[in-house]
Amino acid sequence: MLWIKAFHLIAVIAWFAGLFYLPRLFVYHATTIDPISIDRFKIMERRLFFGIMTPAAVVALVLGLVMLFDYAWVTYKSMGWLHLKLTLVILLFVYHYYCWIFLKQFRNDQNHHSSKFYRVFNELPTLMLIAIVVATIVKPF
Repeated sequence: MLWIKAFHLIAVIAWFAGLFYLPRLFVYHATTIDPISIDRFKIMERRLFFGIMTPAAVVALVLGLVMLFDYAWVTYKSMGWLHLKLTLVILLFVYHYYCWIFLKQFRNDQNHHSSKFYRVFNELPTLMLIAIVVATIVKPF
């Protein structure tokens, strides 16, 4: 089980690297006006999303589910910290989905948001990461 946990954590780190970096690319992409840079951002965003973020998210999810099903379901009733963590993970997948929507908008030259919007959007996974780590390590409830 420790091997599964180790590879789960590696996948989570890779996923978060993408969750932190892709919206930052959106910040820069939203302010870019020259066609060469726009095309470069489209390539970088696509490769990051489909080459790193999404595969890492899938591996993290699968290995997380393996660990989740390894425990007895009865024990989950008293693990409030785990309920919080799983809720935040679901929200991360929603965030990931919105990254895909914004990626498609940029790909089709239909971005409707400012760089300021993406700067705020970029901070959300940081807040969720803090909450997930605290819930998992401290187990406050």
